[in-house]
Amino acid sequence: MSRIWAIIPVKPLANAKSRLAPALTPTERQQLAELMFRHVLEIATSVPQLAGTLVISRDNKALAIAREYGAKTVQESGAPEMNAALMRATSLIARWRGSGVLILPADLPLISVDDVVAMVEMGDELYTMVIATDQDRDGTNAMLVRPPGLIEYGYGPGSFDRHIERGKAAGAHVQIYESERLQLDIDLPEDLDVYARWQNGASKNGIVRVRDEIR
Repeated sequence: MSRIWAIIPVKPLANAKSRLAPALTPTERQQLAELMFRHVLEIATSVPQLAGTLVISRDNKALAIAREYGAKTVQESGAPEMNAALMRATSLIARWRGSGVLILPADLPLISVDDVVAMVEMGDELYTMVIATDQDRDGTNAMLVRPPGLIEYGYGPGSFDRHIERGKAAGAHVQIYESERLQLDIDLPEDLDVYARWQNGASKNGIVRVRDEIR
């Protein structure tokens, strides 16, 4: 039985997606953030290859939503830095004897069960990382790390390359999972246009490629 846990960090929903202000009202931004969060939760909690899902947030509403889906929750206080919060959540998974963690942002509107299953299956080695990036190959849109705590997280601008280098330095087998579905995270107004095209069937299946990182 798998002992890999999904970790979903969630910013306060009421303040989410401020960069979408030119296109959406505050209420619309909150509704969109909740919709995407629920989608990621539904996917993560329906994958039998995962041992469980842990949501970490300082937003009581987000934590209540997580519990609706049977996820475990950790409440952060104040305004914690994301990397530090993720390290605390990872330490908790390690104490629960988890064999690995799959970090999923709460704003992946197209993530599918197939994506999660593929990343878990790729991460079957003891010292391994599986990483998926965004459309600009800059950020980290999903990352499996095994064992928990193998690397110190470096989310933020340029995190894709930073995580790869940290994985290599830790002696991990680093693999890249490339999926058009996972490349889309909605941060800017133009991302909404891409999402709309997907909803209208312009890209039904999504291109998925897997390769080892050999740079």
